[in-house]
Amino acid sequence: MTQVLDLLLLRRLLPSLTFIILCLMLLLLIFRSDRMLPPQKYMMQLSDEPAWVQNQTTGTTVLKGQSAHLMRVKGSKTLLVSAFLEHRTKPRKVLVIAIMFRKEKVSLQCSLRCREQLHVSRASVDIHWDHFGFPYGTADVSCPLPPACQAPTHVAVTSAAIRNPDEFLEVQNQKAPNVFPYNFTSCFSTMYNYTNILQLVQTVEMLQLLGVNRIVIYKTNCSNETQRVLDYYTDKGLVEVIPWSLSKYLNVSRRAKPDQDPGDIHYFGQIPALNDCLYRSMYRSRYVALHDPDELILPQTVDSWLKLLEQLERKFGAERCYMFQNNWVPSEFFLTPPAPKTLPQQNQWQNVSGINILAHLYSEPIKPPFGYRNFKTIVNPRGMFAVTVHGVLRAKRVCVWVDRKLARMYHIKSRGPTELKPKQMIYDGRLLNYSARLSSAVNTVLRETGLLPGNSL
Repeated sequence: MTQVLDLLLLRRLLPSLTFIILCLMLLLLIFRSDRMLPPQKYMMQLSDEPAWVQNQTTGTTVLKGQSAHLMRVKGSKTLLVSAFLEHRTKPRKVLVIAIMFRKEKVSLQCSLRCREQLHVSRASVDIHWDHFGFPYGTADVSCPLPPACQAPTHVAVTSAAIRNPDEFLEVQNQKAPNVFPYNFTSCFSTMYNYTNILQLVQTVEMLQLLGVNRIVIYKTNCSNETQRVLDYYTDKGLVEVIPWSLSKYLNVSRRAKPDQDPGDIHYFGQIPALNDCLYRSMYRSRYVALHDPDELILPQTVDSWLKLLEQLERKFGAERCYMFQNNWVPSEFFLTPPAPKTLPQQNQWQNVSGINILAHLYSEPIKPPFGYRNFKTIVNPRGMFAVTVHGVLRAKRVCVWVDRKLARMYHIKSRGPTELKPKQMIYDGRLLNYSARLSSAVNTVLRETGLLPGNSL
């Protein structure tokens, strides 16, 4: 009797068991076929959960593009900085700005996220030649766009041996508008151990007088007082501070050449920062100026950069880069009375840390070949593909020199020991044309930040 009941129960369960076995076989077949797909055509269906937030189960992290995140490439010594959709090339692509160990031979691949899918393809690499002899250099990692993924939102770059990436960069510059919120953006790179408060405030206020309405600063570290100034300008929407923590990953040099200060990369990684600033400003700003806080490009015949660029574009055309001759203004030489022009009262700045640019109006004589070293540039970013400290590496059109009678750069800093005598220095009072407005604006900032004696936040 018991055997009969068991047989009847088995007959009732047999269809359900058969269905379960068939489902398991089907799942096994799907899994095996997925593993056999060729790597260059691999496409993975993602879950409905957004991949750009922290997933507590899988550990997947996608890094946002609001700041320059530094991300190690698994299976390589490469560091990733940021990713952008490159609209100007044919075909379009995703450009990833990276820092690479030049001697490393590694094959990289891109994983592009479109909607709920990943598209994997082989990356091409171009290491910039301006590495100054350091082991690491700036690199462009190019990711081709497959037909089914023309607007990827995120990208992961890994060595070819890594199948499942777990860290992604947001792809910026999704659109290429013709109208820009800013006329001029100044890129400062890189700020480290910074305490020169007075010159920073004077430079920022001068740039505003010249027409700059956005300043991007790549900051490694600075004094508390400097941070107070940066916070002040950030709250006003003028300054964007990009945390630049490259020293956590590499032994950064503090100088331009390895024989001056050995390290892994040139001058705190200044060059990848400049390229990041160029691309993140590509469709935000009409023009981009690549210079330092102790440098000012001053027009000589007009009073603003906008009027200056109108002159230059009438002469040379659009999508250009303009190179401005460097004039050293050593802070060791002071403006002594009687001054050629009356200066505003400046005693109130005596206790503010830093250089007072209005007290240094003597430049060094221009030496052959015409002082064209250490120049800086103002560029139309949409005509540029790669930049360096002094100039442009790749552009649609060649760069042009600006006649010093139209505009020149004033580099106001300590020059150290010199054989030059005061009578050899050349007086240049162009900055004094702005002195009244500049002094008033600087006083306002120092009072509102509590940095003038007797003032507090």
